[in-house]
Amino acid sequence: MIDTHCHIDLYENPFEIIHECEQKSIITIGVTNLPSHFAMGYPHVINCKKVRLALGFHPLYAEQFKKEFYLFVKYLSMTSYVGEIGLDFSSEGKETKEIQLFYFKKILEELKGKNKILSIHSRKAEKEVLKLLLDNDIKNAIFHWYTGPINLISEIANNGYFFSINPAMIKTKSGQEIISKIPLTNLLTESDGPFIQHENKNVKPKDVRLIINYLSGITGKQNNELENQILKNFKTVIKHLK
Repeated sequence: MIDTHCHIDLYENPFEIIHECEQKSIITIGVTNLPSHFAMGYPHVINCKKVRLALGFHPLYAEQFKKEFYLFVKYLSMTSYVGEIGLDFSSEGKETKEIQLFYFKKILEELKGKNKILSIHSRKAEKEVLKLLLDNDIKNAIFHWYTGPINLISEIANNGYFFSINPAMIKTKSGQEIISKIPLTNLLTESDGPFIQHENKNVKPKDVRLIINYLSGITGKQNNELENQILKNFKTVIKHLK
């Protein structure tokens, strides 16, 4: 199983999550919201075989924590994984639109020419995010919890980018419609834990199995076939690191 977007550091017991991922061989990318959070978590996963920590600068934190950008630049060489980064032009983020754009552009400039895997936040800003990724020649990005226009999915996929889907998406009509339009060759799984709940509990990386079960139901493919496809997709992503 593969979880490409999990906020390990935000669980009540992050060490329990790390241990479970290692024991169950769940490949997990632990995203962070700020560079300082990355710095705190890095020593705890540096020797892990299945868990990797991503360097993040969440768009909704851009205004309040803009002074941390220098830390993003400082820590960038320590990891091949970057996230959560991106733009958020929803009602929650529209007031900081310009500062978000400023720092996202600076982040992409720092990433240009470097082999990194990006986990992207793009709520209500999908077209802008895609344009900036292409303008900066970013090769390797995963659109996390995509909620944008249906007609943009094929353009994102055709440019070689991926989508990570989670247990919340399989429960809503809008999420199901989006999933149905994503090519299986461009699909990855995520938990986005602990922000999603299943049966009144915070989801964990192991709960990506819920997504596999759902995909099996709508495609008619066996679970192991889908798991192999997602592993193949992930290998396509990480081959850029070599």
